[in-house]
Amino acid sequence: MKDDTDSQHTPLGIYDKPESPKITGIELIAVGLSFVWLLGAVVFFLILPRNPLRQADSLQFLMTLLAIFMPVAMIWVAATAARSSRVMREESARLQAAIDAMRRTYVSQARGEQSPQNMEPSVAKKLDEIAAATRKTETALATFTTSRDRDDGIRKPLETEPEVEDAADQGTLALGTPAEELSPPLSRADFIQALNFPEDADDSAGFAALRKALRDRQAAHLIQASQDVLTLLSQDGIYMDDLRPDLARPEIWRRFAAGERGKAIAALGGVRDRSSLALAAGRMKQDPIFRDAAHHFMRRFDRSFVEFEETASDADIAALSETRTARAFMLLGRVAGIFD
Repeated sequence: MKDDTDSQHTPLGIYDKPESPKITGIELIAVGLSFVWLLGAVVFFLILPRNPLRQADSLQFLMTLLAIFMPVAMIWVAATAARSSRVMREESARLQAAIDAMRRTYVSQARGEQSPQNMEPSVAKKLDEIAAATRKTETALATFTTSRDRDDGIRKPLETEPEVEDAADQGTLALGTPAEELSPPLSRADFIQALNFPEDADDSAGFAALRKALRDRQAAHLIQASQDVLTLLSQDGIYMDDLRPDLARPEIWRRFAAGERGKAIAALGGVRDRSSLALAAGRMKQDPIFRDAAHHFMRRFDRSFVEFEETASDADIAALSETRTARAFMLLGRVAGIFD
């Protein structure tokens, strides 16, 4: 149902200051009254017989002039007051119209916030483009350092003994070698994309990266722990896509990987959403299952990131910090107090 103020249309041009005419009806009436009064005074003092002005002394002459022109002055004072009153009424009408327009704008904005689906598609698309450009700018600023050439894997390759020239030894393989060592190493790009999880059912690249990451034992443990935590957080209506944490510089993440804690890495706790922090803190205190899952997830993230940081460039760290898994770590880490 429309607001009752919507039915009142603001006249076109009501906010423009009108050009007041130089001569209005008020001035014309004042001129007419003044002319009539002066004409009557001339007839009374100069034309009628026994004119007292001809026999008056200087004081009487002055009082006579005062009696003639005082009413004229009073007429123009009244005219000026009437014109000022009209101007004040016009200004009051414009002010009231401005207040009504502001109220209608506020009501429409409030309705738009409550019903985002009513937003025009073009406006929503423009806002999404601005948000995406802002995130790209923040990433570029955070990664404005010299990138280093590293291997593509998420961890350093294991040191191997020098090759033996003996042909008999070339085909031997030590017992107990993990199966994952025989498979290609997980690339940093796939690892980062897997930590963000697929966007939807049609995200074939996301699912491919997730399958590759699940074949890596350490990455699979982290992904499983992250999935458990994200599921528990979603039960309280906390979704990582709704969070917009402050972006920390890659060197802060490297300090965290080096073992620093407390205020030195406080920038990692960039989640500012008060409702999400309050809900997560309450769940952490009251739900032991959630608390155990959160601590297990943070330990897994800590170990995996230490390995990842050794081979990752600053751009890789910045990209990982924008994943859903990293946002969950920022949220839970701030609730747990590891950034204090």
